[in-house]
Amino acid sequence: MARTPIWKSIATTLTDDISSGRYAPSDKLPTEAELASRFGVNRHTVRHALKAMAQENLVHARRGAGVFVAQVPTDYPIGKRVRFHQNLKQAGRLPGKEILHLETRKPDTAEFEALALAATENVHVYEGLSLADGNPIAVFRSVFPAARFPNLPKRLSHLRSVTAALAEYGVADYTRASTRLTARRATAIQALHLRLSESAPVLRTVGVNIDASGTPIEFGTTWFAAERVTLTLTDED
Repeated sequence: MARTPIWKSIATTLTDDISSGRYAPSDKLPTEAELASRFGVNRHTVRHALKAMAQENLVHARRGAGVFVAQVPTDYPIGKRVRFHQNLKQAGRLPGKEILHLETRKPDTAEFEALALAATENVHVYEGLSLADGNPIAVFRSVFPAARFPNLPKRLSHLRSVTAALAEYGVADYTRASTRLTARRATAIQALHLRLSESAPVLRTVGVNIDASGTPIEFGTTWFAAERVTLTLTDED
């Protein structure tokens, strides 16, 4: 009777550890040296087991950081109303935001056209990191007309919620006028923020939000870590 290869037994044992909850999604596994000591094998055998688990999307390696248990992808609806905190809570995840950059500047061509700005208008730019259960799932950039929303960066810094900040300017509701979805490769900076390997796949959404009168109020671009998010298109409010 043929013997089961040692690497396969190691992979099975580690998979059972994950299934039983010993290692949770996003947890870091022990180092190759520690696993080699645990199973009494060399690091090459451990590496073979981890590679097989990665091919089954059970774990993923981060260069220079180690091997981590893969997260169960978060369902993220893209529809008429896109609300980050609401979407994450409905998916059973704890939402969080980390501000990376806030500034007021002149718009580029795409921003100027998307927001239908006057020739001399500036824009407020809000860049940040979206978190689910403390783990990064997306990098985003939101751009707003500065003339309509004076001092918006200060309010965003305090509230950390676009919906709450816009409400202070009398925008009780806003909806998505358009969304474009494309696949990309993560840049070095995006990979660093999202804790991905450079050139890992990301899903990019580009959208324009409008107020009740149909006036554009936000031009947003978001880069989602493809392995951590499942984007779902819906017609529901």
